[in-house]
Amino acid sequence: MSECVIVKDLGRTRYEDVHAAMQAFTAERSAATASELWLTEHEPVFTQGQAGKDEHLLTPGDIPVVQSDRGGQVTYHGPGQIVAYLLFDLRRMGLSVRDLVSGIENAVIAVLQGYGVEGAARADAPGVYVDGAKIAALGLRVRRGCSYHGLSFNVDMNLEPYSRINPCGLSGIEVTQLKQLNGEAHLPTVKSELLSALESVYGIMCRRSDTAPA
Repeated sequence: MSECVIVKDLGRTRYEDVHAAMQAFTAERSAATASELWLTEHEPVFTQGQAGKDEHLLTPGDIPVVQSDRGGQVTYHGPGQIVAYLLFDLRRMGLSVRDLVSGIENAVIAVLQGYGVEGAARADAPGVYVDGAKIAALGLRVRRGCSYHGLSFNVDMNLEPYSRINPCGLSGIEVTQLKQLNGEAHLPTVKSELLSALESVYGIMCRRSDTAPA
C-alpha cells in the first residue's frame, strides 16, 4: 500500500518559524504519525548548515543569516523559489537516506524535462545542475528514522543574493533558474508538477490539507 502523505502549502513564510515547526513536529511524532510534505516560499534569508563554514558567507549585507540544523553549507531562500520540506517516516516507507536524496534529485530532473531542460545530479555535491549551474539545492536531517528539511528549486526569483555567498560551499559555481532557461515559469504550476514528480519517485499518495503547522 502507498504511503499517504499530507501536503501543506504554507504560502510565504519566515524561515525561523518553519524551522521551529519542523523541529517540533519531528520531536513529537510517533510511529503512527502520517508523513507530511510542506511547500513554501521564504522571505529572503541565508541559512547556514550545521557544519557550515563562515568563509562561505562573503557579503550577506541586509539579508539575515540564520543557523539551521540541516546538513550542508550556506544557501539562499527567497520569493520565487519553491521550498519543499519532506517530513517522512523513512523506516515505515522503506527508504534509505540515499533513496531520499536521489528521489528528490530525480523529481526535479523530471520536472525540468517537461520544460525541455536537461538537469543532472552530481555524485560529489547533492542537488540538481543544468550545464554545471545549480538550479536546486538539498539539505536534510534525519532523527529517529524520520527526515526533515528538504529541497529548494529556483523557478522565477532574484538571483543576486547568491553572489554574496559560495552557494552550498561551492566557490565560483553559477546558479540558475527555470525562468532563465525556459522563459516560462508559472510558480503554482511548477509546484504542482514537482508534487506529482515526488509522488511518482517515492510511490506515495499525497493528500492536501488546509491546516498549517502550529
